[in-house]
Amino acid sequence: MRIFHVATAADWAAAQASGTYTTSTYGVSLTQEGFIHASREDQWRGVLERFYADVTEPLVLLEIDTDLLASEVVEEPPAPGVEETFPHVYGPIETAAVVAGTPLR
Repeated sequence: MRIFHVATAADWAAAQASGTYTTSTYGVSLTQEGFIHASREDQWRGVLERFYADVTEPLVLLEIDTDLLASEVVEEPPAPGVEETFPHVYGPIETAAVVAGTPLR
């Protein structure tokens, strides 16, 4: 399965240097959040509009092949009372599992 994650270009470059991506969402680490927020293909544009509209630094859309991840991916709502689910990655994302990194904006 393919899932998507909006990343800053700087965070993605750091991940490529280290071999793992560990940013949960803009300005929040995997350690702080406990998982990495991701989206399905039909969701990432809404995430970009809602949560990254004011971000001025360069962004990259990471396309992740879940079959290549060592970490568990769980579909769950982002908050209590929300019915829509999103994929959450419970651990680091190995850069080898990222099959595309497309610049945004």
